[in-house]
Amino acid sequence: MQREWPLVGGFLAVVLIALLVAAVVPGVIAQPESDERDSLQLRDLSVSHGTVTGETVPLSVEARVQHAGGPSENVTVLFRAVGIESGLVETTDTVDVGTVEGDREVPVTADLRVNRTGGYRIDTVVYRDGERRSSGSTSVDGVGNLVPQYADSNVDFHRFAGGPNALPSIEYSIESTTDDRTTLNVSTYLTNGGDTPSEDMRLVLKARQADSNILASERVVRVGQISPGSTETPTTTLTVPGEYNYYLDAVLWKEDVIVTTARSAANLNPTETIEVNQTRREVGLQVGDFQRGSGSADGPDREPGETPMPDSSGDGPGFGPGLALAGILGGLFVLARRGDPR
Repeated sequence: MQREWPLVGGFLAVVLIALLVAAVVPGVIAQPESDERDSLQLRDLSVSHGTVTGETVPLSVEARVQHAGGPSENVTVLFRAVGIESGLVETTDTVDVGTVEGDREVPVTADLRVNRTGGYRIDTVVYRDGERRSSGSTSVDGVGNLVPQYADSNVDFHRFAGGPNALPSIEYSIESTTDDRTTLNVSTYLTNGGDTPSEDMRLVLKARQADSNILASERVVRVGQISPGSTETPTTTLTVPGEYNYYLDAVLWKEDVIVTTARSAANLNPTETIEVNQTRREVGLQVGDFQRGSGSADGPDREPGETPMPDSSGDGPGFGPGLALAGILGGLFVLARRGDPR
């Protein structure tokens, strides 16, 4: 048995050195996985717009951040608007949230002013002490279709259904003719689709010769208030040279700003006719679904292509306390068996 004591001493020395290394070097012995890393998660992202100007649009972004566990200090949220077509960052904003405590959802808002054109991807990243904890994005399309406040009105030319055979927004009839002049009785339809009476506006009606684009006649009609859900039919006369074809243009003004336009055709030449391709205005803001980042529920979200870093607080390679104790007991059992005279 005395021959085995040096072996026992050497084995115990190895075990003690391993335990000492485990105590000094972080991550060698696995620690219980902490749920602290899941304490901040981006749950929702919504976008709305403020007052639209001729060149820019303020996008109001609200992020809902879910907090759980112990206090999270130095929390910040980065908001970034990226042009969908160009891929360039249009603007950024970082909001300092501070310390978040308790199991609750925290709203964080930012205003991003972008150019009134194209579409944008809104990226949002949640940080704690400069470390990324969660991220997400959503998209905004049709920003260029948003109407500036100075041109915003609920009054528009009535668009009749029926495709190519639909009634025109501008109608005319022959009121009188002479040897070389024709007087047209021109009318249109203006509908207030809002919930309040419209402001006083003016309507400019023009007759433009189709081949030369020469303005042949023009009249201004004052349009009073239009009740909500009502349609008015402003009417005037335009006197033009006969035997020609004309485009009838209608331009609706609010003070010094054009609100909307419409066009129709008047065929006075019996040998040929012209047609007008009517278009519909597109409706503005469309918001995509909230898209979570690429991270899993077991750790922080990360962007595509981002290499995950090893987590020193999670399970990983190394000697656990149980494994070290089992090694000591197993070695003593083997030595005891060898020292047994049986």
